[in-house]
Amino acid sequence: MHTCTLCEKQFQSAEALGQHRKAIHGQTPDILTKSASKRYLAWIGIIILVTVLGYGASTFYTPNSASDVALAQCIADSGAKFYGAFWCSHCNDQKELFGSAAKYLPYIECSNADRSQKQICASVGIDAYPTWVFADGTRGNVFTKLELSRRTGCPLV
Repeated sequence: MHTCTLCEKQFQSAEALGQHRKAIHGQTPDILTKSASKRYLAWIGIIILVTVLGYGASTFYTPNSASDVALAQCIADSGAKFYGAFWCSHCNDQKELFGSAAKYLPYIECSNADRSQKQICASVGIDAYPTWVFADGTRGNVFTKLELSRRTGCPLV
């Protein structure tokens, strides 16, 4: 039963109560009845949950497949070098391509804590981050796994 809070009259449905309020008391019907409100809140909760889980999965999931490890190790074995800085977002993006297998990449940290450049990087002319230097002497900055595979001769599995 649904009761009008203004005149105490009872109705069988929320719709009837809404019509009564509009016709007798000049009020617009409640947009959300108690049951509709619960459904609405449940849907909002589901949407928030899916959003949070989706964001969490995309943000914190770092795959460590055998193929990522094999590719990172092969890149290192090819003689390539990956020069970067801890504060460089593109460097971090390059590492994230490999997830936890990034530890196998031939990464060389170029930045001191004060963000000045380490001598090891200055001595080979690194002036942008990231900089990949391949065994044949060619250089580049940001690459996909496929591009790294092609430049190093390492297979994508």
